[in-house]
Amino acid sequence: MHSFLKRPPKLVVMNPLVKLFEQETATEVRKNIPEFRAGDTINVHVKIIEGNKQRIQQFQGTVIQRRNPNTNGETFTVRKISNGVGVERIFPILSPNVEKIEVIKKGKVRRARIFYQRLRAGKASRIKERRDHTAPGKA
Repeated sequence: MHSFLKRPPKLVVMNPLVKLFEQETATEVRKNIPEFRAGDTINVHVKIIEGNKQRIQQFQGTVIQRRNPNTNGETFTVRKISNGVGVERIFPILSPNVEKIEVIKKGKVRRARIFYQRLRAGKASRIKERRDHTAPGKA
């Protein structure tokens, strides 16, 4: 086929009003999300729907990565050991199924993505705790 016979790609332009609405709702939801990063131990409260019943399940583990920061598609991966088996779960930040995120412990790591944790077990997989450098008595 000749190049001049090909149709130009169709551009999809989002309505500015829809774009503005998505940005505003995303910023409102982000206000309720605590600041956390790779190495932190967090507790994620997830809505589980079974048939017509709904309940909250907690998934506690170490954050391995945060992907696509500050976008609507931002996700984070949490890893925990359950009955001797490593379990990883990926959560979208703006998901309506993520009820609440609690930071339990802040970890001190030098990387944004700590996939090396998958290779470690037991005491070797410990992460040191990160301390804030604020003077005592001042908040």
